[in-house]
Amino acid sequence: MILWAMQPVALLDLMKRAALPALCLLIILYFGTHALVGTSGYLALDDIRQDRAELEARKLVLEKRRAALERDIALLDPKGADPDYADELVRRHLGVIRPDEVIVPIQPQTGGK
Repeated sequence: MILWAMQPVALLDLMKRAALPALCLLIILYFGTHALVGTSGYLALDDIRQDRAELEARKLVLEKRRAALERDIALLDPKGADPDYADELVRRHLGVIRPDEVIVPIQPQTGGK
């Protein structure tokens, strides 16, 4: 039976019956395509894993930095500040030296002998 030779009523009936399965097929195709090639699909899985590993490494660096800052804060606690540490910070940031100190400049060594 050739479709263009069918009566208009039979063709319309066939199109009505095929509309729901066609719509379902399009929906499945849409979601299947995104599951395969979408930004978080199967083909992007390696990139996602690499990004996660980089973020984990960055997290470890930040955790170490946070621990160092917490240690510094504990040493500068106003109730019991470590005087040596406070002195070191002042000297480093302000470039302050005491009158009884002698500064010995050290020249960087050259590569040749």
